[in-house]
Amino acid sequence: MTNISINKLHEFRDHPYQVLDNEEMNSLIESVQQQGIMTPLIVRPLEGTTDEYEIISGHRRFRAAQKAGIAEVPAFIRPVSRDDAAIMVVDSNLHREHLLPSEKAFAYKLKMEALSHQGASRRVGEKWSVEQVAESANESARQIHRYIRLTKLIPDILKMVDEQRIALSVGVELSYLTENEQQDLFEVIELEDKTPSLSQAIQMKKLSQAGKLDSETISKIISEEKPNQREKISFQLNEISKYFPKKYTPQDIYKRLLKLAQDDYRRRQRSREER
Repeated sequence: MTNISINKLHEFRDHPYQVLDNEEMNSLIESVQQQGIMTPLIVRPLEGTTDEYEIISGHRRFRAAQKAGIAEVPAFIRPVSRDDAAIMVVDSNLHREHLLPSEKAFAYKLKMEALSHQGASRRVGEKWSVEQVAESANESARQIHRYIRLTKLIPDILKMVDEQRIALSVGVELSYLTENEQQDLFEVIELEDKTPSLSQAIQMKKLSQAGKLDSETISKIISEEKPNQREKISFQLNEISKYFPKKYTPQDIYKRLLKLAQDDYRRRQRSREER
């Protein structure tokens, strides 16, 4: 272990996990100010430099040290390749609780690309890389592919997936839209204050692939009333069953009510015509 000037440290390029300035960070800053960095960072020598390093593990501690005004931090130096470091970066946080979909998406992509580079020398392909990521993440290969698709989303829509305003399955389908189509979609979402359903997302994906999706079509699709937005009438069975024969099932009651409504509608229609 050695102490390294904080000015000689750099965050890992394409680091997939968010480092937020929240209450937890404030607590960490206070701890660093009082006790210093208790757990050393893990870093690697940065290519093309003589005394600068890239952080593999410890990005939150690094941010806290910066904000606390600490000049040096303890670190273990690991002379590993970029690809080996990328795998270490992903694995160091992969089983952390409450990972956002976007964090998983970019973490899986980073690790898969690193494994692909390593596998190229062994003549193994993308399938092998995905299987390795799936095994370490305890996810199916299909789910790994679905998360990686999210990296194709524009930031505004990806943020909506993180905020659970858009479901993961919907985000996957929307990832097949072009960047311009996604931007048009986001503007419609903001204007209409509605998010697409899975069926709407699939519809837009198909239109996009056929070259028939434009802002007007997007607006029309989003403006459509979704089944779960339609008002429903419900009754307690015991409230209305007493008005029907005891042998009537709930389905029988439904059909009878529908028939009564239809008959009433026809009577009103005839009444208007006779006036």
